[in-house]
Amino acid sequence: MSLKLRDLIRKVRACKTAAEERAVIAKESAMIRTAIREEQTHFRHRNVAKLLFMHMLGYPTHFGQLECMKLIASPHFPEKRIGYLGMMLLLSEEADVLMLSTNALKNDLTSSNRFVSGLALCAIGNLATADMSRDLAPEVDKHLKSAEPYLRKKACLAMARCLTKCPEMVEDFVDRIITLLKDRSHGVLITVVQLMTQVLIVEQKNKELAALGGGEDYGTPCQEAFVKLVPSLVKLMRNVIGGGYTASDAGGATDIFLQVHILTLLRLLGTDNEKASEEMNDVLAQVATNTETSKNSGNAILYECVQTIMAVESDDGLRVLAVNILGRFLLNRDNNIRYVALNTLSKCLVDEKNASKDDLVQVAVEDGANSAAAALQKHRATIVDCLKDPDVSIRQRALELIYHLVNSENVESLTAELLNYLVLCPRDHRADICSRVLRVVEKYSPNDRWRVDTLITMLTIAGRESARAVQSASIIYISRSSEDLRAYATHKLLKAIRDDDGTQTGLLVVGIWCIGEYGDLLLKPYSYTPSTSNDMAQLTGAVGDGSSSVSFSANDPSSILETLEKVIGRHTCTVDVKQHALTAFTKLCERFANSGDTVTLNRLQTLVKQNAKSHVLELQLRSCEYDALINAMRGLKASNSSEVSIFDVNGGDSLSEGVISAAKEALVRMPMVDLRVMNKQKSSGYVGDDDMIGGLDNKPNPSTKKNDDLLNLEDIFSSGATSQTTNHESSQVDKPTTENPAPKSASDLDLLSEIFSAPPTMSAAPGASSDMNGAGAYDPFGSLPNSNNQQSNIINPNPLDAFAPISASPYPSAPVTNNTVGDIFGGSQIASPSLPNITVQGPSHQGLTIEFECSKPEPGNKAKSMLVAKFKNMNNDPIYGLSLQVAVPKYVTMEMKPPSSTTVAPATGGVSIVTQNITVVNSKLGQKNLMLKLKIGFSLNGTKVDHMATVSGFPAGEY
Repeated sequence: MSLKLRDLIRKVRACKTAAEERAVIAKESAMIRTAIREEQTHFRHRNVAKLLFMHMLGYPTHFGQLECMKLIASPHFPEKRIGYLGMMLLLSEEADVLMLSTNALKNDLTSSNRFVSGLALCAIGNLATADMSRDLAPEVDKHLKSAEPYLRKKACLAMARCLTKCPEMVEDFVDRIITLLKDRSHGVLITVVQLMTQVLIVEQKNKELAALGGGEDYGTPCQEAFVKLVPSLVKLMRNVIGGGYTASDAGGATDIFLQVHILTLLRLLGTDNEKASEEMNDVLAQVATNTETSKNSGNAILYECVQTIMAVESDDGLRVLAVNILGRFLLNRDNNIRYVALNTLSKCLVDEKNASKDDLVQVAVEDGANSAAAALQKHRATIVDCLKDPDVSIRQRALELIYHLVNSENVESLTAELLNYLVLCPRDHRADICSRVLRVVEKYSPNDRWRVDTLITMLTIAGRESARAVQSASIIYISRSSEDLRAYATHKLLKAIRDDDGTQTGLLVVGIWCIGEYGDLLLKPYSYTPSTSNDMAQLTGAVGDGSSSVSFSANDPSSILETLEKVIGRHTCTVDVKQHALTAFTKLCERFANSGDTVTLNRLQTLVKQNAKSHVLELQLRSCEYDALINAMRGLKASNSSEVSIFDVNGGDSLSEGVISAAKEALVRMPMVDLRVMNKQKSSGYVGDDDMIGGLDNKPNPSTKKNDDLLNLEDIFSSGATSQTTNHESSQVDKPTTENPAPKSASDLDLLSEIFSAPPTMSAAPGASSDMNGAGAYDPFGSLPNSNNQQSNIINPNPLDAFAPISASPYPSAPVTNNTVGDIFGGSQIASPSLPNITVQGPSHQGLTIEFECSKPEPGNKAKSMLVAKFKNMNNDPIYGLSLQVAVPKYVTMEMKPPSSTTVAPATGGVSIVTQNITVVNSKLGQKNLMLKLKIGFSLNGTKVDHMATVSGFPAGEY
């Protein structure tokens, strides 16, 4: 015979181990199965009670589900009560046996005993499926009209379950729900408010599904009907606050649960409804000001009131009141209250920002003394203090809120707090914090120096966890800054690397890149007067007050190299850092070339060669390439005479001046990209119309209507460059050119060439163009470009070697008639011009002169012309980073090839002419003359120079 429930509980509590407990439960489960099999009806209710106890302990009890169904059908109330309790606990709505209870539930709903009907209503409210809801909804509706408040309140909860499972029945019961709202029973009121809330939630879900095409649209009849009840709900709320209902009084607040449910219902009704929101504003203000906050029950009402105020269309004063309530929550000792306050404040700020975006009116959320964001700024100190809370969840919520609080006025102080928290936060949170700090710095940075200071400090703290995007952004900001700020950043990064233990990978990557790129600035002392605030002074290394001068002493090349060697010498050094260090060593060979420290220069090349046999393929390949590049810069060939230098294009004993110049140019500083030009190109887009050049806008500018033949490109060329017009009415005609300048080695392409590239039918992008000799894509170590109507034969001494040198043999131009198709592996033949070449003088600026040698490559096509731009450097110093952009009128199509070199040597150094071929076709020859609008860019003595000019002195009727 099985045990009584009381005896089973005692035996389980007496067990000292889990094994003993399992043994007791297993033995009793076996006895219960035996009783079920033997149909011991007089012990059925006791067995189900024991199964409920086992279920609470976590043991399987599925074998007793049918016993619950049998107890429900019993005529005795005690057995029926145990049966319903077992069904609600041991069964779920997915259980197959649940369908057997439908008839029993219908019978119990019609029982004269209100307690039996109450048990059935409770079961429907917990377990009813969609089919059960359709079958039992009429019986539940009858109890909504019952004279017993006990049954009416249970029927409301059961109906909420039915309408959730069958949304299509919602409209049928709207009138019944409205009638129940006038009930005087506390229990009925609280349940009917819950029913209305559930109906609105179901209706909102149906509307969202219908909008997504995944459900049937039932409309919003409940929303429209319930909105009319807002005055009644407001009146009910005032009666509750005034003590009209005293059924529940705890902690100085009257009827807490009813107040909370009414506020929730008002929130659903007032969302996106100005009229309903206006009707409830007064009662919300009354609840917010009169609720006692000394007890937790009052705080619960205030929290729900704040959520309602933020959700409805309330006025600004009410929102400020809500923010101040949440600010008082932050001073509470209870972490739960502080957590919900921080979470709600974050949600409020995000919703307010999204609302301003949806209205297409970009209004700063901090503007206006009566806005919620402005009120929240008053509690900024309290929010920042939450970062010091020992509870990690409080710290995370405070961190999220601080991100939303940052604006242009408090960015320095709040960023300092974020960096302080970055020191203490868990490592798995640091990557996200670094990304967020980067976004804050990008958006609200007061000046470039503060931005660089903050990024370097962040990398010093969490460089190991920072993402690659953060490191790249730091490099970009430093490279875009002024020369003075570059020197400051490089000095500071060098000091940070020396103080680091080698674990901050991000700091090492950024620092080594800057040392390699701007290493020559480290050889000079640097000092400045910081303008950072006191908050950032402690983090950025500033000493004393904001006016104290910070200085860095000059560094020797050997000490800089020693620092880098120490970094790569650690066994924890990553491959990424070694790759950046290898590139830095190569760059420093050029940066320290004028230092006179031969030992350091030799040591740099030795460090480059060390990776020639590295097991990392990338390091091995770059080591060999960089070593050849350094040798070429010094005018040397490969150290081993048996090796063939990749720069040996002539096969002689020394390298040409063009090769040496190209090698030096490859190691100079990276030119700074003008972001305004890039943004302009992205915003304009590529259209591919004949009236467009390079994707520029083809709409005429009214201010330039009088000169509509030439496209107005002032918006692109207005980057601070000077403008001049070169207009030669009478062009200077020279004798036909019989001698072409020596070709130069191809060097790195202009970074802006792709941005200013024209459509393929008009002007091919430099990066996409290839020489007529079949050399293919541009290769800085490949063949020399062919220019000025000359042929080139490609000679590869070893066809099987992909890295063998390619030699170019220039031939003087001669009249050749191209009557046959050329060999696809040979050079293309070009017919010599029949008309004499003429020279048109171009602009001259800061020692750089340009002239155009004009010719007709096809005698039968007079509209087509070949313009060879010749660049001459009249300075004593070389010009680097030469770039030429050309705009032509709409009636002219143009094809432009890369220059023979982007470095123009001084005219005193021998051959110093750089050429660039431009092919133009004037479709209105004889009616309109050829005009060119130029933008020339280059670097002279480390200074970026931009110049604009217009050339229109071409002979009329010929070009």
